[in-house]
Amino acid sequence: MIFWNGQTPYGRLRLRGTRGKALRTKEHGTVNTYIVKGDICFSRSMDEIVCLEQGSIVVENARVTGVFQTLPARYAALPVLDYGHRLILPGMSDLHVHAPQFAFRGLGMDMELLEWLNTYTFPEESKYKDLDYAERAYGSFASHLLRSTTTRAAIFATIHVPATELLMQKLDAMGLECFVGKVNMNRNSPVYLREISTNQALRDTERWICETKARYAHVRPILTPRFIPSCTDDLMFGLARLRAKYDLPVQSHLSENYSEIAWIRELCPRSKNYGDAYEQFGMFGGGYPCIMAHCVHSNEDEQALMQKNGVFIAHSPESNMNLASGVAPINKFLDNGLQVGLATDVAGGSHESMLRAMTHAIQASKLRWRLYDQDVKPLSFDRAFYLATMGGGAFFGKVGSFLDGYEFDAVVLDDAALDHPQELSVRARLERAAYLADDRNLTAKFVAGQKIFG
Repeated sequence: MIFWNGQTPYGRLRLRGTRGKALRTKEHGTVNTYIVKGDICFSRSMDEIVCLEQGSIVVENARVTGVFQTLPARYAALPVLDYGHRLILPGMSDLHVHAPQFAFRGLGMDMELLEWLNTYTFPEESKYKDLDYAERAYGSFASHLLRSTTTRAAIFATIHVPATELLMQKLDAMGLECFVGKVNMNRNSPVYLREISTNQALRDTERWICETKARYAHVRPILTPRFIPSCTDDLMFGLARLRAKYDLPVQSHLSENYSEIAWIRELCPRSKNYGDAYEQFGMFGGGYPCIMAHCVHSNEDEQALMQKNGVFIAHSPESNMNLASGVAPINKFLDNGLQVGLATDVAGGSHESMLRAMTHAIQASKLRWRLYDQDVKPLSFDRAFYLATMGGGAFFGKVGSFLDGYEFDAVVLDDAALDHPQELSVRARLERAAYLADDRNLTAKFVAGQKIFG
């Protein structure tokens, strides 16, 4: 149903569409071309944020066809969604988040990775064999994700096929664009969270791929070996064959902490480094999309291999601090041309907010610079914003900016409640909102041109 919102303190919101459907009006029917007006901010590059007070975004068939300070006369007859002086930002992409871990956010943050996995992660993930539990837990995760600034995400589920499909159904119904992975692990994990055999793991994975590859409008499968220590060589090679057969992307973990890297040297003695081990299994990009989370301790050779293969780095600053993994040299990665986006890594990260991920990335980079390596400068706000939007969005295509031709993913933030006595520019309000805003400030959310919230 479309209805008139009437007058608000921020101006008239002239159109509203139902969740997950194209905007409709009596005069225009289904609206494929419309204008979104407000205080606009977006990245033109990793070092430039464009800010327009009372600007207009023209959206045509789910893509941006122009951003204007003064709207050209040729667009005067188009329907307008006027958000007054609220901030309109590109939707944000979370490149690495564990949906089943949402239930224990904030626990075990005084542990390192491997202890934390055994104490909290594995016992919790085993619960998802119970679909009633999965229904409650994934319902909570999906609801929080809907109310966040995240419009796209790459998500780990568990080894359980029915629960993974349930998660995909929930996200798809909300209109969120996501990759979801059924996790693979058949060694070095508790018996209660271990696939029975390599053959069974591959059969279950292939069945899941076939059942979900074309079922959903917004959610697609992604191959997800948890990490090399949890997967036998036969399983890794088998997953590589499935990847090629069904033309799928890959996500996993890489060089997160020193203990993990030492473990890889024992398990894969012929590999030059952790990334090379994935490469030898045929699971490290180069011709297909690949995300590797963390990369905190990637050496020069590993970085060069990631650049060569176009591997995306999912930078998870809060998780890396919480689990005492360290701080990745993100500015170095960016300056050397590597593909980098931001990630919350719930529940290693305690919050699903990409705004928090931005500020944590800046803070962590300052500590790294001050305490460890003065050669790699701290992240600027411009670069942190780029990572959350355009940098991570590139994994999904032309996503994460309002440049011409980009898919229209957007979030609208009402920062009026973040009161202050001084006059602030749009740019200053954006930076302030990154530190102070939360889901209570979210007014509306668009994914691929469709309004799914607000």
